[in-house]
Amino acid sequence: MKAPMIRSDASNAADSHSAARPAEPSQKRYYTHMVNKVILIGNLGRDPEIRSLPSGQPVASFSVATSRRYKDRDGQRQEQTDWHNVVCFGRQAEIAGQYLTKGKQIYVEGRIQTRSWDDKQTGEKKYRTEIVCENFQMLGGRGGDGGGGRGASGGTGMPDYENEPSYGGGGAGAGDDDDIPF
Repeated sequence: MKAPMIRSDASNAADSHSAARPAEPSQKRYYTHMVNKVILIGNLGRDPEIRSLPSGQPVASFSVATSRRYKDRDGQRQEQTDWHNVVCFGRQAEIAGQYLTKGKQIYVEGRIQTRSWDDKQTGEKKYRTEIVCENFQMLGGRGGDGGGGRGASGGTGMPDYENEPSYGGGGAGAGDDDDIPF
């Protein structure tokens, strides 16, 4: 992915102070570079559920819990847990199904995506926001002691991937220690 270009030539020098104020209508600038990148470190809320697309490509879906601790206005310690739906494809899905278990700590890198489909029973339009995994790394901590809890992902509630729009997923392999940014 290319980084946005910043011009520093003489034609831009006269315009150097305009960055702080809105551009005039005739001076609109259009940025073509966008980023959809998610990095999570959390605990698996359930064992991965493995399915296959009609093409035969394996798909693994699981939830990851991330928590933050803070003090409220009264000085009381609070904890907030967010649940993230994660899907991975191909070889990564096979590895996830083989090695990941509820409660284990994981590093996930991917992109956020919202899908929609029509419920077969009610005809109602359903939506699901999830992280399409491009890379994951198993981390230490919490072994398989099941400490992740069920939270919002307690029931299966998983949509049937075979009857929904295709993903076009995939991504880099998992398991390379060099992929962790710390």
